[in-house]
Amino acid sequence: MTITYEHEKSLYLNITNRCPNNCEFCVRTQADGFYADSLWLEREPSFDEITADIGKRVLNKYDSVVFCGYGEPTERIDDMLRVCRWIREQSEIKIRVNTNGLSDLINKRRTAPDFKGLFDIVSISLNAADAEEYDKVCHSVYGREAFDAMLSFAADVKNFVPEVVLSVVEGTIPEEDIKKCGLIAEKAGVKLRIREYIKN
Repeated sequence: MTITYEHEKSLYLNITNRCPNNCEFCVRTQADGFYADSLWLEREPSFDEITADIGKRVLNKYDSVVFCGYGEPTERIDDMLRVCRWIREQSEIKIRVNTNGLSDLINKRRTAPDFKGLFDIVSISLNAADAEEYDKVCHSVYGREAFDAMLSFAADVKNFVPEVVLSVVEGTIPEEDIKKCGLIAEKAGVKLRIREYIKN
């Protein structure tokens, strides 16, 4: 069971396979694992298993620790935050989360303040320029409500985290929509990142 894995100069944490979205371009629809043999978990690892696996690594050799893997990390927000606190006790390494930005809907409460002092970067998948298109490509269990909730979270969490980024995947969105996404990011007061489309 792969809990931690390396990519470039970062250590990635795979703590859940749950996600409320089923994005058409998601890497997990293409292969069992990228940068690891398989990222499908037999079960969700406990806090002790996660920290034990991190403990096998030399943290200061990495540029950052990233909550990502084959699921939405905020599905386990309490454990995610607890792991962050543990990492902060061990190291000053940067901590990032790659998220769909639906934490408030998933956890049925405002979650942005929880990120304060724990995360250095929050990277949020924007994926589309409007709610209708987002619903078409992301197939969220929350329907069109997901798009506005994601943008609301982005605008909120930037008050608690030094860097917030909205991202789109190159090749999955028309060029004119990328420009619209740039305006959305500007309005939210965050950066826009155009990610490479990873194919198996």
